[in-house]
Amino acid sequence: MKKLTLILGGARSGKSTYAERLVKERGQRVLYIATAEALDPEMAARIEKHKAQRPGSWQTMEIPTGVANALRNSPIQVDLILLDCLTMLISNVVLSAGGSVDEPDETRAARAVDSELESLMAVIQQSDANWIIVSNEVGMGLVPPYPLGRYYRDLLGRANQRLAAQADEVYLLVAGIPIPLHHWRADLG
Repeated sequence: MKKLTLILGGARSGKSTYAERLVKERGQRVLYIATAEALDPEMAARIEKHKAQRPGSWQTMEIPTGVANALRNSPIQVDLILLDCLTMLISNVVLSAGGSVDEPDETRAARAVDSELESLMAVIQQSDANWIIVSNEVGMGLVPPYPLGRYYRDLLGRANQRLAAQADEVYLLVAGIPIPLHHWRADLG
């Protein structure tokens, strides 16, 4: 029976490491969806390091936005799909919606995030694969000092809530320790 697992945590909490450990336990044929973009040398180095750590048997697709469309256009037969991470996916969608750090185009960004999330959830429902999605828990950190940061935090927090409501299991990572979260199914629309 297919399962959706959501893994949340702060920066450097061990989210990706834990997700990859679960993947190795649960999947034979694996698709890794990477959402980060190499927009500067430091990020490019991080991405290369992550690639080198992944097992060679895993398929990888780099999809900064439009995950559902990319999967529909390239159907792949796998047991498990790891999306790492929702944080970057939502950031990419928000930044592509336009506006500036001081004046984000909130209406356009909200519509774009809703569309991305709705499409992603539909693909998950239609998929025969198990899914593991990694995302940052942004509600426990500092309040961003600029409008776009605060707006992005709100959008990601709502996206996390919507995925958690659909997930079969949710984990919060703190200092590398996975804490299973009790959850209920609810329409958080």
